[in-house]
Formats: sequence, structure tokens, C-alpha cells
Amino acid sequence: MANDKDIITCHILDTSVGKPAKGVRVKLEGGHAPLKTFESQTDDDGRIKAWLPYSNIHSSGDVPTYTLDDVLGEVETKSTWTLRFDTGSYFGEGNTFFPEVLVSVTVEKGQHYHVPLLLSPYSYTTYRGS
Repeated sequence: MANDKDIITCHILDTSVGKPAKGVRVKLEGGHAPLKTFESQTDDDGRIKAWLPYSNIHSSGDVPTYTLDDVLGEVETKSTWTLRFDTGSYFGEGNTFFPEVLVSVTVEKGQHYHVPLLLSPYSYTTYRGS
């Protein structure tokens, strides 16, 4: 990949403390059947720039080696992708009304999608970023 970030990126700001939310686990799932799942964790600036194929602890066999670019390259027109933010682990058990935040987006071939999440224990908002 010539670029240093994937086609779908995200950024989380914890508005309750006015800082980036670092260490938040995020899953990205989408494409066409069978759906592909990726995962990552926000960096110190609250950003995810690249995704790794998801492999749960109960999986056996080879680790998946496809990339997000590979999967999106197979899509002819549009596809739907869902970001699953693990906000419960970030805030701690019982410290948030939203244990996870799901954001689904429609992705068209050839475009970049940045999904910012403004987050607090009792509210969140999102929008299409640049």
C-alpha cells in the first residue's frame, strides 16, 4: 500500500476529559458475504490508521492474511461496514451507559472514509470526517 493509512480510518476524542481516547479496541466488519472482520486499537492520539484481520482465540488454522485493501478491491460498487467501538472496556465496567458504540457506513470504491467519534460516558456523536 502506497499510503500510510487504510481506506477506512477513525479517531476517538473523549469529550469528558478533553483528550484523545487511547487504547480503545475497535472491530471493523463488512464487505460482501462472507463478511470480513478486522480489528485495531487507538493509538496515543486516539486514531486508527490501519486494520489487521480479526482472528478470535477459538480460531484454528492459519492466521488470515487479507488486507482491507484486498477486500475493498473485490467490491464493485458499494458495501456496508460497521465499526464496533469497545467503549465499556475503555470507561470500565459500569461506568458508561454505552458499553459499545456501533457505527455503520456505506463505502464506495475509490474514496477514503474517516469516522470520528466524540465520546463521553453518557453520550456520543459521529460524522463523516476528512
